[in-house]
Amino acid sequence: MTVAATTDTQVVPRRRARFHTLTVSQVRPLTEDSIEVAFAVPAELAGAYDYDPGQYVAIRATIDGTELRRSYSICAAPAPGEIRVAIKRDLGGAFSTWALGNLAPGAQLDVMSPEGNFVVSPGANLDRHFAAIAAGSGVTPVVALAHSVLAASPHSQFTLVYSNRTALDTMFLEDLADLKDTYPARLALHHVLTRETRTSPLLSGRIDHQKLQAILGTLVRPETVDEWFICGPFELVQLCRDTLAEAGVAAGDIHFELFTTGEPNRPEGSHGRPVEVDPGGAVHSITFTLDGRASTVTTPVHGRESVLNAALRVRPDVPFACAGGVCGTCRAKLVGGTVEMEENFALEPEELERGYVLTCQSLPTSEAVSVDYDV
Repeated sequence: MTVAATTDTQVVPRRRARFHTLTVSQVRPLTEDSIEVAFAVPAELAGAYDYDPGQYVAIRATIDGTELRRSYSICAAPAPGEIRVAIKRDLGGAFSTWALGNLAPGAQLDVMSPEGNFVVSPGANLDRHFAAIAAGSGVTPVVALAHSVLAASPHSQFTLVYSNRTALDTMFLEDLADLKDTYPARLALHHVLTRETRTSPLLSGRIDHQKLQAILGTLVRPETVDEWFICGPFELVQLCRDTLAEAGVAAGDIHFELFTTGEPNRPEGSHGRPVEVDPGGAVHSITFTLDGRASTVTTPVHGRESVLNAALRVRPDVPFACAGGVCGTCRAKLVGGTVEMEENFALEPEELERGYVLTCQSLPTSEAVSVDYDV
């Protein structure tokens, strides 16, 4: 996707993401491979950690000498003085493996202020039917959404289709059962198990196109739902978006979020991956504004270096989390030049129209490029 600078001066209000050191107040096992971690938020930072249900935070830690950052969705409705996330062990995941083996009350970690658009549409009437399809740890933001929506309006309804391998792998199993007991008439909860046989064939096996069509024809009819939330691996999210579109659901009524399990391959830590410079070779000039201060860095044309990676080589405080085009933490406004954005799973269409880019995915295509992280 090629993006050019725009002259549109309208901006999307957004809090600048910043890290603060928070103390772990509680660690609760959810399954054999997942935990819920509560962080205490001191009164002086309360405003920095206000959030909408469905948002996420990035967590930063140095493990075996390497700085790692990972994004985790907030898993509880807003509560004074704390913020809670769920961490599930990824196969070969350095951060998640370390967290499950080492985190305990009293530990301190750098936690970024909440970000994300996986939230109920601003100003939306809550006296409506909300539905979610989630798989594995993709249920994390949905738990917060369901709690909040059901508590906020006595006329709201929430339907959750939740896929896992087995019952023992199901995160928040008891929490969801308690929520169902609290709102028996307004919460519809459907567990789909891929490696266990349930009494209903519809709730057994992997969710493919045929099964999803059957689910939409019986358990949660699209015409009864006002707003959709889809969260899980790429294949499931894309399947749900395509199938809902086939059923006539407008794209604006579907919110989606991806969970990545691979290790980010760029940038490295907070310094950016090394780039070889060929003396006398062609370069791109990248200027970026952060916290009111402009910095400029050059990058070789042959290096195909992202704007984020180049910026990190001179400013380690440039905001980012996943570096995979998923979370949106590295969002900036393109104010000069052109870039090619390789992936985008975070920016809304209106943000793209206003000239915003994900700097982790943006490769310069003009001699000079300028971005602004502050707007």
